Amino acid sequence: MYVQPYVFFNGRCEEALNFYTEKLGAEVQMKMRYKDAPPDAQANIKPGIEDKIMHASIKLGSTIWMASDGHCDPATPAMNGFSLSLTADDAGSAEKYFNALAEGGTINLPFQATFWSKGFGMVVDRFGLGWMVSAPEE
Repeated sequence: MYVQPYVFFNGRCEEALNFYTEKLGAEVQMKMRYKDAPPDAQANIKPGIEDKIMHASIKLGSTIWMASDGHCDPATPAMNGFSLSLTADDAGSAEKYFNALAEGGTINLPFQATFWSKGFGMVVDRFGLGWMVSAPEE
């Protein structure tokens, strides 16, 4: 058994996937748009979101996680209550990833040495997704 994060970007999934591909080296393994769903599955699709991403699978390092635009509802609350934890191969890479995620985002804890790591920081990226970025343990 394993658990995978499934992240809903409320209409900004394509932009987020492009960002994570460019800045973190993520690989989009699969992407399905609402318009690609079988006809009866489209019965409840809100008009105007046909080109939005219904489901995507992303590989980041050795982790595969999933994403969607969701229902693109402006009343949907922002992401909260969780963060993705990214442990890089080394402190330099961790700081690079942290800085990339901080572009247009909000730094909650600057990247710095801690008692458990040579580098750790917390950031909410421009899409509202929380990240905890760590250098590997010594």
